[in-house]
Amino acid sequence: MINQEELNQFIALALQEDVREGDHSSLASIDKNAQGKARLLVKDNGILCGLDVAKAIFNAVDADLKMDIHIQEGSAIKYGDIAFHVEGSAISILTAERLVLNCMQRMCGIATKTNEYVKAIEGTTAKVIDTRKTTPNLRFLEKYAVTVGGGFNHRFGLYDMIMLKDNHIDFCGGITKAIKKVQAYLQANNLDLRIEVETRKIEDVQEILSCGGIHRIMLDNYTPEKVREAVGLINKQYETEASGGITLDTIRSYAETDVDFISVGALTHSVRSLDLSLKADIH
Repeated sequence: MINQEELNQFIALALQEDVREGDHSSLASIDKNAQGKARLLVKDNGILCGLDVAKAIFNAVDADLKMDIHIQEGSAIKYGDIAFHVEGSAISILTAERLVLNCMQRMCGIATKTNEYVKAIEGTTAKVIDTRKTTPNLRFLEKYAVTVGGGFNHRFGLYDMIMLKDNHIDFCGGITKAIKKVQAYLQANNLDLRIEVETRKIEDVQEILSCGGIHRIMLDNYTPEKVREAVGLINKQYETEASGGITLDTIRSYAETDVDFISVGALTHSVRSLDLSLKADIH
């Protein structure tokens, strides 16, 4: 779910960026009392995402704007569909238009891309998860969109999970030393955080198994064959995650190794936005 307070703060900043003292184009050309109706026209195929965000934006601009939703969140959409109508002040509709489209186009794109990856591994037990490779200050919307597409969220930030990646391990001086320091840190600070450790080779996995005291092992840039070997070695003692350069073409071969999670940065860092338009309904 989207945190409402966080959403309200985001919308306030976004409107300040876009509108400031006023939408002069609309104020100058449209009668202040003019009423209107517009439709969200789908010009692409994919998954619909961001209706609650659109509703909150319209409400922030003008609480009297009314949305009539025709297609539900998470539904498949196709070219020519009308997702919703919005009705009220014509000036208010135009003032909110670009922010609504910018958010929904990106969120639909992420939900659509995620759904493609999820469908590619249907029938396996693996879960598609996202990463922190997100747009600054938009992470909460982008990670929500991943869930609408059928995926799952990894950690939200640096604060809610320990992840020892290659740089942490190298700067610290080794896997075992890093794990021991983390365990001491958590105890000293009375923190209850899950620990994940990245590995680059099977020998790293063996070292983690000897050390223990963690929750998930990341298998980074492994071939599917090496992932299968590592998963067998771990033997359900810890959660497993495959990561690194996994594409729509290769994800099924990773999912069939019985790995628990497959993280895909491309869900958020290089997704194509869906084409949507807000068009005036003039009769």
